[in-house]
Amino acid sequence: MPSTLDNDLNNKSTSMDSKDVPVDPDTQRTIESIKNVAKNIRDTSARIRDTVRILRQSGAIDELTQAVHEASVAAREITREVNSATKELKDNGVIVKTASAIEDTTTAARETVDVVRDVARQATESAPTTTETLKGAASKIKSKNRT
Repeated sequence: MPSTLDNDLNNKSTSMDSKDVPVDPDTQRTIESIKNVAKNIRDTSARIRDTVRILRQSGAIDELTQAVHEASVAAREITREVNSATKELKDNGVIVKTASAIEDTTTAARETVDVVRDVARQATESAPTTTETLKGAASKIKSKNRT
């Protein structure tokens, strides 16, 4: 289906072709190249129009549109569900309770670390005294056994 514009362009190019204007070979190749590009554009445009018409008639565009619509609706529903679940967790205090439990656990862990440090320090400090006491006791036992 060539348009009126196509006919006008064809008439103009035909009228130009009929003129015998002397041109050098490089210019002539450029002119032919431009004409070929123009012809390719017209041919490609016609093929695109035919392809779009065929796609429309086949229902492929409608199917694609419907699929995109369904995906959009599904995404909206999922977003609403996630929003609802988040609000429920907040309203039920689950988030606050979880944060509080984490805080309590961290506090207890710090206290445990402090106690273990104290025990380790005390063990280090008392070890020399304990060693001396054991040596003294062992000596007494040995001397009692000799007598």
